Amino acid sequence: MAHPPQRIVCLTEETTETLYLLGEGHRIVGISGYTVRPPEARQKPKVSAFINAKFDKIVALEPDLVLTFSDLQADIAAELIRRGLTVVSLNQRSVDEILNMILMLSTLAGVESKGRALVQDLRSQLDAIRTSAKAFPFRPRVFFEEWNSPLISGIRWVEELIEIAGGTPLFPELRMMKNAPDRVVDPDEVVTRQPDVVIASWCGAKVNKKTIRSRNGWSEMPAVKNGHIYEIKSTYILQPGPAALTEGVRQLHAILGHVVGATVPPELSCVEALDRALR
Repeated sequence: MAHPPQRIVCLTEETTETLYLLGEGHRIVGISGYTVRPPEARQKPKVSAFINAKFDKIVALEPDLVLTFSDLQADIAAELIRRGLTVVSLNQRSVDEILNMILMLSTLAGVESKGRALVQDLRSQLDAIRTSAKAFPFRPRVFFEEWNSPLISGIRWVEELIEIAGGTPLFPELRMMKNAPDRVVDPDEVVTRQPDVVIASWCGAKVNKKTIRSRNGWSEMPAVKNGHIYEIKSTYILQPGPAALTEGVRQLHAILGHVVGATVPPELSCVEALDRALR
């Protein structure tokens, strides 16, 4: 690009983290209030939540590019376009689409070579975890709980990362469903499928393991009988960006290694603190 954007507003965390990993964090002039990665990004002006935004504040920042995500921010994107801003809406839902998002963003920023290098590094890390998982004595059945009421199973990239990390998703037939209401499952069906481990990540709320254990019939599942209920914070796994492909999948791999009694190589260890149940 002859003149790549120099003033970028990121309305979700994954694009913010990606630009910092590309060495272009200085171009960001506004972020989502939910942003926590990287920590230094928190110093930027906060101009949105997830489904609402401070339009006047965004316009005042004079951005030459605003990055939004999915149909959930479609109304925000439309209003910003009406106000004369350039908006790119991303909609990555799989591991490959996350990597493509990184390449697209690096192209928009005019740093394609950095994007290719970052994607290659992320692919190498995923390959290392996939290879490590092959040494597991078995692949545990995993129910990933994205929300508790109604009960929602994992979105596509999460289910793919569970497979890379060494597990078998409990509801593989639902992974292609983009909208959360289409991934609602019957708690009784979870019991029927007998998961070896339950991993929960309730976006915006702390997981209550007592609630999970007390569900009707769940005490008879191997996951509950053997104490294999864990939490991964949503910022590590429910953001379709670099966090999920690094810390998120590493935490999945560590949990599943613990469940099957396998040793995870030190170079694949998590950076952030794991669920207390593993310590």
